[in-house]
Amino acid sequence: MTENNKLQIWTEKYRPKTLEEVVDQKHVVDRLKAWAKEGSIPHLIFAGGAGVGKTTAAICLARELFGEHWRENFQETNASEARGIDVIRGRIKDFAMTKPISAEFKIIFLDESDSLTPEAQQALRRTMEKFSRVCRFILSCNYSSKLISPIQSRCSVFRFKNMNRENVEEYMSMIAKGEGLKISKDSIDAIYEISEGDLRKATNLLQAAAATGSVTKEGIYEVASQAKPEDVKDMINLALSGKFEDARKRLQDMLINQGLSGQDIVRNLHREIFNLGVPDQDKIKLITHLGETEFRLNSGGSDDVQIESFLAQVALAGKK
Repeated sequence: MTENNKLQIWTEKYRPKTLEEVVDQKHVVDRLKAWAKEGSIPHLIFAGGAGVGKTTAAICLARELFGEHWRENFQETNASEARGIDVIRGRIKDFAMTKPISAEFKIIFLDESDSLTPEAQQALRRTMEKFSRVCRFILSCNYSSKLISPIQSRCSVFRFKNMNRENVEEYMSMIAKGEGLKISKDSIDAIYEISEGDLRKATNLLQAAAATGSVTKEGIYEVASQAKPEDVKDMINLALSGKFEDARKRLQDMLINQGLSGQDIVRNLHREIFNLGVPDQDKIKLITHLGETEFRLNSGGSDDVQIESFLAQVALAGKK
């Protein structure tokens, strides 16, 4: 492996180059392929969570529409960095006004467009109307409902779904093969649990864990700064069995020795509660208490005090 290859970011190195290579999202890709073949597209909205292929699909579409001139006819702007009306009146409008190069139109890809202020969205609507003959907009967002109705009505909306375990396993295996890495199923399962179907996060986790030369489940949790499920499960089971002091020691180990935040532990607790061997009524009460714990942590409460308070509720549920 050359030095340049070692320095490459894997999210870019292994980013799909064509629509055919886009992971899953068949319901979106099939329609985009048809438009690419026709040589024209409407304004589009790509809605979905992080790391599910929205930006990749837009770039692949531009590549297939414009060929070698795709960079000249494609502009990517992140709306979360400049949310106000000035970015619409300035950079976006200036690009929309320029003539396409060896093409009928250009594409403006506006990432996190749901971050735009209402005033900026109104200006965007007018820009979309004025330059629709020579410019198409692809608006990427987490929630299309945050876009004003006049923009939604001018676009075809595509909803990207989160990647399932099979998608993540296949993609991680492909990268591991390309990098000459050995990766176990336990490691892939850990990556999936932490990334929650976000391929970008999964790829970054794999690259960080592979820095030592080998990829292990423990290494994945270490670079992710996440609590191991078995540690959280043991802590809950200790509290359920009445061993509150032991559960408290396990919590201190995660907070102090492993350097985890209270929020990280709360997220893992939320997952594990549903696997507890207690009646559903008790699970409902524990989820309610956990919600209060998270609220107090967000309000500035102490990690150890608030989670110990929750463990006390778990211990009380175990006595019934």
